[in-house]
Order: sequence, then structure tokens, then C-alpha cells
Amino acid sequence: MSPTACMFRTSAGHALAATVYTPDGLSPAQVRKSVLLAPATGIRRGFYGAFAAHLAGQGYGVLSFDFQGIGGSLSGALRDCPASLVSWGEVDLPAALDELTRQFPAARPQLVGHSAGGQLVGLMPGAGRLASVLAVAGSSGQLAQMPAPYRLKAEFFMRVLIPASTLALGYARTDLVGMGGPLPRAAAAQWARWCLGRGYVETGFGREVRTHQYDTLDLPSLWLRAADDEIAVPANVEDMIRVFKKMAPHAQRQTLHPADYGLPRLGHMGFFHPDARAVWPVMVAWLERHAG
Repeated sequence: MSPTACMFRTSAGHALAATVYTPDGLSPAQVRKSVLLAPATGIRRGFYGAFAAHLAGQGYGVLSFDFQGIGGSLSGALRDCPASLVSWGEVDLPAALDELTRQFPAARPQLVGHSAGGQLVGLMPGAGRLASVLAVAGSSGQLAQMPAPYRLKAEFFMRVLIPASTLALGYARTDLVGMGGPLPRAAAAQWARWCLGRGYVETGFGREVRTHQYDTLDLPSLWLRAADDEIAVPANVEDMIRVFKKMAPHAQRQTLHPADYGLPRLGHMGFFHPDARAVWPVMVAWLERHAG
């Protein structure tokens, strides 16, 4: 399996960088199952490379990509990038799904979304084409429901670091606290406002979120979290599931304990690390169930 880099354009005209993984021994036209690997906020697609290669080894065609303003999808100065969480969901995700379908036309796609990559699917036109959603560490991100020590760090991050760095630089230095790479100003501002409000996405309803599919999207979904995740705590996971009104009644939840897999920690980011490959069969089992 040799990953191939590519670029594709969205309906808004900007280019997104992606990596395509094709299973060994198959032409793209022969691939019958595929995965759109949607990243967390500020995380570059290379972070998911080992997991994507593992999926390709299981017969999946995979496309991972960078949201606009992140990694290879940044064109020009970051302070001039107009990307927002809303545009990532409304524009980038459907374009990535179109490219996955172009790459593997005979495969029925599924979404593996890490954090924001799963949460934003309700903004995604055409999401009904997906066979399932596997939301890894997906939650409302509501700060008020996080454990106290971590909440204090998150409060500083959202209330001080994001606005201060955006004012000074024109973009958010979220990388200073290990929260992915620097973010475009609109994406960072929405992220802070949503997490400080009622919760992710829902805070934007009627404001920057004018149309969405959270009320109507009805897909099989698995919400996978780690027991030591301080962001996707159970209350925040339930808050996010609740927003998907038709999916919620049959949404599945699963919590993994790192020690059960011989791991010292999983947290919010650990699922896709090569050292965590012991948990990957859990994710592949879900995908296999819905790959037909």
C-alpha cells in the first residue's frame, strides 16, 4: 500500500490537501468499502497516517485530508484565511466525500470523525450518502461539564489565549497549549464561543449556523470515547448525541479503558497513535458491520 497525495477543490473554490490509501492488490475501481477520515480541530492529516494505512490493510480505500487553513490546505497567510468551523462542515466535508467517491466509485463510504470531524457531520450536505458514522472522542465540548483541573486550563485557553493571540497575530496560537496547530481566527472564535456556550454547534444555531442536518440526519452511529478523556466526558457525549435528533434514539456508545488494552493513556488524542493499535480492532469491527 502506497499512500498518494492529492489536491481537490471545494464548491467555494479553495483547494484541500489529502492523502489517498488504496489497498494492495486492488485497483481503485475494485475497492468495495471506503472511509472518509475527518480530523479533529487543528490536526493535520499526517497524524492519522498509521491508522489509515491499517484500514487500507483491511481492504478499505481511505481518504484523509486537512481542513482549510490547516497543514497542506493553507494557502497564503493564516491571518487572511476565512475558514470557520461552519465552513469546514458545510464546504470542506462534502468536498472530501465527493473526492473519496471519485477515488473509489464502487465503494459505499463511512465516516471516521475524530472530535470535530464527527461533530460537524450534521452541517454536511450529502451526509446521507454515508453508511455509518464512527465518532471518536466526539462530544459537545462544553467546558462546564469537564473535570475541574482540566476545566481551568480550558477556560484560560478559550477566554484568554484565543482572543489575545488572535488580536495580536490575526490567528489563534492554539498550538501553545498542545491543542493542534494554529487556527484561522473565525474557526478559533467559533470553537471558543461554542464550547463556552450551550455546547458545540448548538450554540451557533440561528446565528452562524443557518441550515443544518442535525434534525434530519439518520445514520447508524457509534460514539467511542476513552475513560480518561477529559473533554469527551459522558455528559458532553450525551449532549452531542442529543443534537442529532433522529440518530440519537439508536446511537451506540462505547467507553474504552486504556488499561484493558495495555495502554497507560488514551485521552482525547490517543486513539490514532501507532502505539494504540490494540484498540483499532474495535473501530474496524464497527466499520465491517456497516460495510456491506
